Amino acid sequence: MNILSIASAAVTFSLVAIHGASAQQPGIKRTDLVKNDIVVSGKEAIQVRVDFDPGAFAVNHRHPGEEIAYVLEGALEYKLEGRGAIILTAGQSLFIPYGVAHSARNVGSGNASELATYIVTKGSPLVEPVQ
Repeated sequence: MNILSIASAAVTFSLVAIHGASAQQPGIKRTDLVKNDIVVSGKEAIQVRVDFDPGAFAVNHRHPGEEIAYVLEGALEYKLEGRGAIILTAGQSLFIPYGVAHSARNVGSGNASELATYIVTKGSPLVEPVQ
């Protein structure tokens, strides 16, 4: 195995570890923007753009830290464990506490996008599917 093959395998493994099951969901595209250590020991900041095709659904999942979701375009319905559903449109945001299971669905007639900012435990999978 040459160095290029090893590097390619390492990148592929890293992307799978970061995105978990959500990377495979049809109609959803995640684009990594920032990943950086922060001053809090053992934590890192990650920022991702998430694009949803019409009707696309991000299944129930949680993160190893907090998330702030900011809707860039369209209308997204969020369901957080223990709370009622909420629909956010472009320019609105939502704080999702550490470990709270949640889902998101594009409920608009066109595409929808969010900017997801996470403060999470460094080295942990970013997404953990929840039944």
